[in-house]
Amino acid sequence: MHAAGTEVLPIIRSDAARAARLRAGGLAPVELGFGGLFDVVTGVRLHRALTRFAPAVTVAWMNRAARFAPKGDWTLVGRLGGYYDLKYYRRCDHLVGNTRDIVGWVIAQGWPANRVHYLPNFAADLAGAAPAELPGATRLLAMGRLHRNKGFDIALRALALLPGAHLSIAGEGPERGALETLARDLGVADRVGFLGWRSDIGALLAACDIFVCSSRHEPLGNIVLEAWSAGRPVVAAAAQGPSELITDGETGLLVPVEDAEALAAGIGSLTDDPQRAARLAQQGRAAYERDFTETAVVARWRGFLVDVAPRRKAA
Repeated sequence: MHAAGTEVLPIIRSDAARAARLRAGGLAPVELGFGGLFDVVTGVRLHRALTRFAPAVTVAWMNRAARFAPKGDWTLVGRLGGYYDLKYYRRCDHLVGNTRDIVGWVIAQGWPANRVHYLPNFAADLAGAAPAELPGATRLLAMGRLHRNKGFDIALRALALLPGAHLSIAGEGPERGALETLARDLGVADRVGFLGWRSDIGALLAACDIFVCSSRHEPLGNIVLEAWSAGRPVVAAAAQGPSELITDGETGLLVPVEDAEALAAGIGSLTDDPQRAARLAQQGRAAYERDFTETAVVARWRGFLVDVAPRRKAA
């Protein structure tokens, strides 16, 4: 938004590294505590910072920010990236969901439809990145926090049904030990690479043949957008986000959630038919270029902010 010409004041939970990145981008962040129930300081300081800045619109990004965000001479917007408890958003004038399913869910909770809006995430354009080195004749890639919701155990069980394939998993989290044990128990430990957290997402995607999203629960699935942007075919479990994003058989393949055999069959169908894999990748890239580039999404956000901003009288 700042790069597109919108005046922005980022107010963030205290984080030196994040604040440094924002300053490097030409912004002047305000750092506050955003603590728990006994934090009586953040609300006062937040109201003071907003009053001084005098925004037309204040966007509260998820629960904690919405809980502290005050009413004022601005339109208050709450942004949801999941199916959150709406009690935190009572003061908001409008809500934004980053999927249509979230928007529908919010309306079903009783919010007026004209105050709930769909604005998707964007993904960086990762096309053309120099590939990393990944092993295997068929190189599969999965990414995300190593948490049960992400279904990496299902991906490992699918791998056991795909002789010759190698799965690289980029991410870290509480399930790592259990996943490493499962890989050994399944006899696929030599065909799995646990890469830890990686910042070279574009390089990893450039090196893989197929991107795998095995999530049990995935409200959106930025990883699908990133794979599309890199021009890689996607095989995904039909969780909420991937089901909304992917047109099955056109921009990727969808398989039932928690079904390792179906996931393996989907992957195998693309390894057996490289032309189909290339076609899915091309159509996924087209979907990305149409709806999920930074330019497209920022333009939608700017239009939305203009629409909901209060009509102030000229001095």
